[in-house]
Amino acid sequence: MGLLFYLYLLPSLYLMFKIWKWVDEKRDKECYILDYQCYKPTDDRMVSTDFAGRVIKRTKNLGLNEYKFLLKAIVSSGIGEQTYSPRIMFAGREDNPTLQDGIDEMEEFFEDSIAKILDRSGISPKEIDILVVNISMIAIMPCLSSRIINRYKMRKDIKVFNLTGMGCSASLISVDIVRSVFKTYKNMNAMVVTSESLSPNWYSGNNRSMILANCLFRSGGAVILLSNKRSLERNAMFKLKCLVRTHHGAIDDSYGCCVQTEDEQGRPGFHLGKNLPKAATRAFVDNLRVISPMILPIRELLRYALVTFVRKMSNNTPKGEKKAGVNFRTGVDHFCIHTGGKAVIDGIGFSLDLTEYDLEPARMTLHRFGNTSAASLWYVLAYMEAKKRLKKGDRVLMISFGAGFKCNSCVWEVVRDLDGNVGNVWKDIIDSYPPQSLANPYLEKYGWIQNEDISTFKVPENYLN
Repeated sequence: MGLLFYLYLLPSLYLMFKIWKWVDEKRDKECYILDYQCYKPTDDRMVSTDFAGRVIKRTKNLGLNEYKFLLKAIVSSGIGEQTYSPRIMFAGREDNPTLQDGIDEMEEFFEDSIAKILDRSGISPKEIDILVVNISMIAIMPCLSSRIINRYKMRKDIKVFNLTGMGCSASLISVDIVRSVFKTYKNMNAMVVTSESLSPNWYSGNNRSMILANCLFRSGGAVILLSNKRSLERNAMFKLKCLVRTHHGAIDDSYGCCVQTEDEQGRPGFHLGKNLPKAATRAFVDNLRVISPMILPIRELLRYALVTFVRKMSNNTPKGEKKAGVNFRTGVDHFCIHTGGKAVIDGIGFSLDLTEYDLEPARMTLHRFGNTSAASLWYVLAYMEAKKRLKKGDRVLMISFGAGFKCNSCVWEVVRDLDGNVGNVWKDIIDSYPPQSLANPYLEKYGWIQNEDISTFKVPENYLN
């Protein structure tokens, strides 16, 4: 009897040990955000209505039709008067950028935000084990990651990834790289640096699909500090629950809807095609199919499956309906949406049946900072934090889109109550948001253009006064 007892006991103990070991090892593979810093350029780089008018006036290749198109685009963009542009714009040299202009723009961001996050976290540059830098539209030698390593004298064995051409979805691609490394190595600290170089990429032609990028993109950036160290778990802000990447590069229409190219006169710029909304919707739907089972409760998935089945059997599927049909608020508390433009925010809001409360962080970020490319998600997250929305146990869904065409999403769990730390980019202005109106003054100041006739039109000398 005793021997039989031990024969059962030993396998049971071994099984318990294996389960404990699996759970213990899994804890070493978690991905935590310790801190993040959004970049706020200096006020002398702020884009007012008057300044935007001066830039448009000195762009010689534009005519009345282009002026009308730009006015319509900027009025409906959701962008306000306090966004930022590169210094080259204020020097009036956007038509003739140099390589150094792009480098200076990035180094100004590095000097500000990397220094702040290292100082606030108490982590030395030599304690950074992984560095991922994603700046899409500039490629130099030595690369930008090497410049950061040289500036902050990081270790010789640091694992380095320098990404270009990934577009507005690059932040989550960088996080995914860090997560993959964390699965292999224990006790690691990682730094993700994300921004966009606008200085060399101003379009000075009159192709409407390329002018649009000039209206939407603004200067910004973010630095994120991550770790899988157990000792830092209690100090963490967020814990990564899941991450899904969708790439439609094999679909020609999707691949060609966002392209860095040249117009017929050889002027470089960024083409945004008319099929962009269709490509985004297609990638978004495919991404949701994968991430939904990971984040939604069983009861919601069963409800959706039952409703879908009944509709198919009764041939009662509403025509033209593009909503997901799933209540994402059953598994997500906050929605961190890429600020690609007002239409992007409205589209996601409609598809997921979100409220204005859900969309407020994205709308306010677009209004205050514009489309800061891959960094925009972190400005939206910072808004939620500054508004004291993020409480322990809450889940935040991040959704981003990028050229290629890509849709990436992930879910973060809030580790502790967050109330907007001293480095929050919204801290000094959060009480003024949301404003009573998001309307910008462009129509009021330049609306007279709509009544002009192309045969007699001439830009008045004093129209900026």
